Amino acid sequence: MGKKNKKPAVGESPNLEPQTAAEPSTTPAASTATSTTNKKKSNPLKPLSSSPSLIICRNKHWRYISSFHGPWLQLPLEVLVTLANANYYMPLPRPVDPAVFYDLVKIRQLVDGATDLAVRAANGVASSTLSSSFGGGAAHHMQALGLGFGNNAGAKLSPERKFRMREQATQKLSRAYHLDEIASSVATMQSTSTLENVAGLVLQRSPNDPDANYVHFFHEKIPSRQLAECTDFRALDLIISQRPSECEPLRTRAIVRMFKEDFEGAVQDLTSALSVYRLQQPRHNKPAVDETMQLEQKIRRRRDQTPIDEANQPSSTEVQLLFQRAGCYLTLACDHVPHALPNSSNEQNGNSRNGTNGTNGSSNGNANGVAEQQEAERDVEDKGPTKRQLEMRKTVRHFAKRALRDYMEYFRHFHYSPNLPIEISDDFSRQVNQATHRSKKYYGQSRHGSQDPGSPTGASPGHKVYELASLFSATPPADLPPYPSTDIVYPGSAAADKIQTTSEVVTYHPLLTDALHSLLLCHTLMQTSSKELQRHAHMVARLARLADGYPVFQASRSPARADWIEVLRRAENWIELASSWEALCAPAPLPTPISAALGTSAAVAANALAITTGTPETDEQRKERMRQQAILEALEDERVNDEASFKAAILARQRRAEADHANSLNGGTPSPSTGPKRWAVDDGREYPILTERAEAVARWIREAPTGPGVGTTKRKKKSRPGKKAAEPDPEKEPEVTEPEATESATEPA
Repeated sequence: MGKKNKKPAVGESPNLEPQTAAEPSTTPAASTATSTTNKKKSNPLKPLSSSPSLIICRNKHWRYISSFHGPWLQLPLEVLVTLANANYYMPLPRPVDPAVFYDLVKIRQLVDGATDLAVRAANGVASSTLSSSFGGGAAHHMQALGLGFGNNAGAKLSPERKFRMREQATQKLSRAYHLDEIASSVATMQSTSTLENVAGLVLQRSPNDPDANYVHFFHEKIPSRQLAECTDFRALDLIISQRPSECEPLRTRAIVRMFKEDFEGAVQDLTSALSVYRLQQPRHNKPAVDETMQLEQKIRRRRDQTPIDEANQPSSTEVQLLFQRAGCYLTLACDHVPHALPNSSNEQNGNSRNGTNGTNGSSNGNANGVAEQQEAERDVEDKGPTKRQLEMRKTVRHFAKRALRDYMEYFRHFHYSPNLPIEISDDFSRQVNQATHRSKKYYGQSRHGSQDPGSPTGASPGHKVYELASLFSATPPADLPPYPSTDIVYPGSAAADKIQTTSEVVTYHPLLTDALHSLLLCHTLMQTSSKELQRHAHMVARLARLADGYPVFQASRSPARADWIEVLRRAENWIELASSWEALCAPAPLPTPISAALGTSAAVAANALAITTGTPETDEQRKERMRQQAILEALEDERVNDEASFKAAILARQRRAEADHANSLNGGTPSPSTGPKRWAVDDGREYPILTERAEAVARWIREAPTGPGVGTTKRKKKSRPGKKAAEPDPEKEPEVTEPEATESATEPA
C-alpha cells in the first residue's frame, strides 16, 4: 500500500490565509540527528496547484488549532472574566478545566493590550483614551479595522516612544505564547495584522531580545505547509540559553522537532521542560474529593465570587507537556511497527503492483509471482520472527506503555461525576445567561436557588467525583451507570424526555477527546486483552459523548478518533463492540432540568450566546453550503498534503453530508446533529483517508503474535507442580519465546 500521508495525524491545521508578503526571511532547516530506529523519508510537501506557495505565519501551522476555536475569541473581556470565575467556583467536576479557562482570559487580555499598543505605535497615537471609551472588545475590533484612529493628541510620537510601545506589545505577546502557544496563535490570528510585524521591528534595534525573538519565531512568514523545511533552531536555542529557567521555549522546540520527525529529540525536550517546570513551580496540592465539604465550601464562596489572584490560578503548562510527550511516545511506537513485523506483505504488494501495472507484465509472470509469494509465506512461517523483530516488538510495547503513562497522568487533572445534581449544572447555565444579558435580577434567582436547603445543592448528600484516571484502572468504580444503554444514546427517546435529578458530567479540556482515543491506541499496541480493551472503549465512548466545551469552546475534530474508527474497520471490530463507534459516541442528550418550566435550562443559555438553527434553505443553497464546508474542513486538516488527498477529502465529506441529508428525509435513525444537542460535541465521523498511524496499528492487530496471556498480568509459565505440564504445541513455540509479550500494563522503570 502506498503512503497516504507523511506522518500520523495528530492535530489539525488552521485555515490557510494567503499573504502578500515578500520572500520569507527564513534559513534552510538545520539537519537534525535522528536515531537509526526512527528513519522516515521526508517527502517534500507539494502545493495544491502550480501557483506559488502561500506565505503565512509559522504559527498558523500549529497542530490542534481547531480545538481552541470558540466564542471566547468574541465575548467581551469582562464577560469572559465573569464566566471564568463562575466556572472556578462550581463544584467538581467543573464544566471546563479552570487552568485552561484562566489561560484564555489572560491571553485575551495580553493580546488585546498588545494590539492597542501596536496599532497606536503604527498610527502615531499617544494615548488610548479612545479605545478605553469603547471598552474592551469594541475597541479591539475598531483597531483591527483601522477605524477612528488619528493623531488626535496633536503631538508626533518620537521613534523612541514608538519603539518602547512596540517593545511592550512584544512582551505581552511573549507572555501569551508562554501561557499556551496554541490558544495564543488562535487569538493573534483573529487580531489585526499589525501584530505580525511588531516583533520584527523590535529585533531591528535589539536583535538579542528574547521576547522579540520568541514572538517573531511564531509570526515569521514561511511557505505554507513547509514548516520543517523552513525552520531551524537558532532562535529557540538562543532563548533557551538566555532563560534556562523557562520551560516554554523547550516546549516550542519540541513541537518543531515533531514537524521535523525527530520524535526522540522532542521527548528529550519535553522531559527537560517538565523537570524545569516542576523545579520552578511545585505541584499544587490536589483537593481532597470530599463531596459534601467541598460542595458547602463552594456555595459559601459563591456569595461574592471574588476573582482569583493570578498567582493562585491553576496552570495548564504541565498538562500541555504531558499531552505532547504522550503523543511523541505513541508516534514512536507506531514508527517501530513495520520493523517488528515480517515485511513479506509489503514485498508481496510491491511484486503484485509490479506484475499488474508494469508494462512488461504477463500472465506467466503473474502466475510465477503468486507461486513465489506463497513459497515466501511458508518460509517466513517456518523461520519465525528474527531477533531484530523480537526486539522491535518489545520497543513498540515499551513506547506504548510510556505513552499510556503520560496520558494517565494527563487524566488525573480532570474529574467525572456519575450523579451530579441537575440543579448544579442548571445553575451554571443561569449564570452564563446572566453574564451575557447583564441581568442582576436573573442572577439573583440563581443565587437563591442554589441556597435552597431542599435543593440538591443545599444540605443533601454530596455527589460522587472521580478522577478520570481512576476510570481506566484495573478496578474502576462500581457505582457507575451502565453503558452502553440505548435509551440514552438517541435524542428524542422517551427516556431522554423524562425529568431527571442527576446526570453524568465530565470536565472539558480542548484535547480531551484526542487523548481518550489515543489511550485506546496505546492499549491496542500493548496488546491488552480484547475483553479489557472493550471495557476501556466503552468508558472512552461514555466520556466522549459527555465532553462539552460550553460556553467557550466549539466542536473540533479529533485525529485520534478518526484513526481509531479506521482501526476498528480494518481489524473487523476485533473487540466485538455491539454498535458502531459513531453510535456509541453519539452526543448525550441534554438532561431535562427541574427548572425547565422557568425557562432557565442550558438551551436558554445557549440561545443567549446566539447559537440558533439556520433558516430553511433551497436545495442549491444546501449543496453550495456543503461544498464550501467541505473545502474549509479539508484545508484545516493536516492529513491533506497534496492535490489528490485534497480532492478526496472534499468528495468524502460531500458524500457524508448527502448521506446524512438523505437519511433524515427517509426517516432514518436520528443523526447526532439533529434534535437537542450539546454545545460543542462533534459527530465524530471523519473522512476515510488512511493515516500511517492507523495503518500501523491495524497491521499490528492483524499480524503481531499475541500468544497466551498477552495483555494480562499473569505469565503462562506458572503451573501447578503436582500436575503434568500441558503438552506444548510445537507450532506455537516461537510465540512463547517472546517473553515481553506477557508483560503487564504497568509503566516501565
